[in-house]
Amino acid sequence: MILDNYGYSSNNEADRGAENNLYPNESKQPQKPAKEMFLAGLLTGIIICSLLVSGIYAGVKTADILQKNKAKEAAGDGQSAAQDIVNDDSLKKLESIEKVIDEYYYNEEDINIGNMIEGMYAGVVDSLGDPYSVYYTAQEWEELMEDTEGIYYGIGAYVSLDPVTGYGKISGVIEGTPAQEAGLRENDIIYMIDGENMQGFELSEIVAKIKGKEGTDVHLTIYREGQEDYLEMDVVRRQIEAPTVNYEMMDNDIGYIQITEFDDVTYDQFVEALAVIKGNSAKGLILDLRSNPGGSLSVVVDIARQILPEGLIVYTEDRDGERVEYSCDGDNELKMPLVVLVNGNSASASEILAGAIKDYGIGTLVGTTTFGKGIVQRILPLTDGTALKLTVSAYYTPKGNNIHNIGIEPDIECQFDSDKYYDDGIDNQLECAAEELKKLMEK
Repeated sequence: MILDNYGYSSNNEADRGAENNLYPNESKQPQKPAKEMFLAGLLTGIIICSLLVSGIYAGVKTADILQKNKAKEAAGDGQSAAQDIVNDDSLKKLESIEKVIDEYYYNEEDINIGNMIEGMYAGVVDSLGDPYSVYYTAQEWEELMEDTEGIYYGIGAYVSLDPVTGYGKISGVIEGTPAQEAGLRENDIIYMIDGENMQGFELSEIVAKIKGKEGTDVHLTIYREGQEDYLEMDVVRRQIEAPTVNYEMMDNDIGYIQITEFDDVTYDQFVEALAVIKGNSAKGLILDLRSNPGGSLSVVVDIARQILPEGLIVYTEDRDGERVEYSCDGDNELKMPLVVLVNGNSASASEILAGAIKDYGIGTLVGTTTFGKGIVQRILPLTDGTALKLTVSAYYTPKGNNIHNIGIEPDIECQFDSDKYYDDGIDNQLECAAEELKKLMEK
């Protein structure tokens, strides 16, 4: 189960991941099929999305869905799911749209039936109005799976959608990557990519345009607060091997662990980092979740079990009120003072961990209010190699708080001083966390 990607990668989190094209063009322009074949393809896709797909992969048999539809009809409650979507009026409208495009669109080479059908599938999901529910083409799904393994091709920056402007926003930069070398900073707004204005684009589309073949350039036009004009940057794409966990021993016997996202590889990396920190006789720990956009629910739960006392970690509730609980046995409860760094780009899975730590009172949160993504997505692969990511439930902290569109307030607010960081290399939030941790260690 994926929480994600409230915003995903740089090319990586291109939500998770993005792809070279949202709807890749065929290498060879196919001959135009008859209208009946075109409509049949579209309608077949709709029926598959509305019935077979969700039924098979969500653990509900198609027969059960059909039975419910029959019961619905018998009760006079309306049409079946397929009939709700496909009726005479929609058939006529599809035929009219196809006919108008065929007769009037100025560039016949742009007419690609495969792209139209893929666009129809994506449109069914887009109609939900949920920015976290996505249709993945086969190529997008394959690249998404590669991204969760921590290796991808891109620039090395995490990207989310800025809720104020609607543009893509740099939510984090990985050290030693092209993004850092080019001078990109957290909270930079991606105004244009290769000269194309990005307003109104979905996150997956933005990330797809950033990603590309290794060694090629992507030109970014950036709006940065405080700058009088836009910044123009050429960034070279290359293979990014992103460690999701970084750690070190700081002064005063303070251990430091940063988790950049919760991918498949993150649990093992975290266990190793925690073992090294404990092996160096750390007397306190700073856990840095700043700009962590989220990731896998199962991974964050496993990591929480290495820290929390016995009890509930998080629970989810779906639309039917069905509740699923994730608990900790407390066998690995952390026995040292803990400070957790968070900010406005800490989202989803990182909020689950921060929320549980705060509810149990075993750590102090320092920084700024988190993003506020309190819903869970599930990925449902389809038999043709494509996939759906759908929001399926809301999650709640151990005390029953849903933080969606609210976020988690820190115990100690500390605004990030970007001038100090970028001009002098001083992380004032980390300094604030270290000072608070020293006070806890002295008690």
